[in-house]
Amino acid sequence: MLLGSVPAWAARPPVTLVVCAPGYPGSHAEAQPAMDALAAAVVAAAGWRPGELTAVYHETEEAGLARLAAPDAALALVPLPFWLQHREALGLVPQLQAVQQGSEAAEPWSLVVSAGAVTAPSDLAGYEIVSLVGYAPRFVRGPALGSWGELPPGVTITSSPAVLTGLRKASGGAKVAVLLDGTQAAALPTLPYASKLKVVARSQPLPVSVLCTVGKRMPAARLAGLVKGLMSLGAHAGGAEALAGVRMARFAVADQQALAAVRAAFDRVKE
Repeated sequence: MLLGSVPAWAARPPVTLVVCAPGYPGSHAEAQPAMDALAAAVVAAAGWRPGELTAVYHETEEAGLARLAAPDAALALVPLPFWLQHREALGLVPQLQAVQQGSEAAEPWSLVVSAGAVTAPSDLAGYEIVSLVGYAPRFVRGPALGSWGELPPGVTITSSPAVLTGLRKASGGAKVAVLLDGTQAAALPTLPYASKLKVVARSQPLPVSVLCTVGKRMPAARLAGLVKGLMSLGAHAGGAEALAGVRMARFAVADQQALAAVRAAFDRVKE
């Protein structure tokens, strides 16, 4: 009789949302207050009990993967390249897309080189491509630049947050190309050496980041309430502030057609 009186929520173990954005600003410790505020706001919007959801941020691919391996990590909020790179191993299934402040749910990627140095992919022979997403070279060769053409085999793809350093080298004529996300590309004209640089390739708008379930760690009924809460988060008390604390505007319905097209472009690239 006592067991029969236990409320349903009492049997639900806490789950963790792992936010991982390799190369982007912020550290695990610095982000924790914002993560705590986000988790509290999501719990309230979803009608969950306090403490049913926690959130953590990791700024490196390795740390994010290690945390996602833990059994309580039921949700992941990650950039598109991270999802493409690890979706199969981790069982990442997109449920929503995250929209950053001042951005759209989908944005293009832009390849920048020294002005006049490159007119076709073959001209990149011997070049180094520097990008935040260099940890996912198949993304660089496929979804980001595949529509421009096939990159030469000798191109080196480097993962680095130091895109300004790469742009300065490119402006000086070095064989360096820099792949920029939408926010970075928008700031390009403000650089003092912008006239020495040129965008030679630009992808179609691609989803920026996705909120995924991890494997089968989240029951469908519980997930439905969470998704509903996330979609309405900005309308709840504290929700807009919590989103702003992680530089987000809102969550949107995942564009499954666009994600399928990006996945196909990624999978066509050989290892």
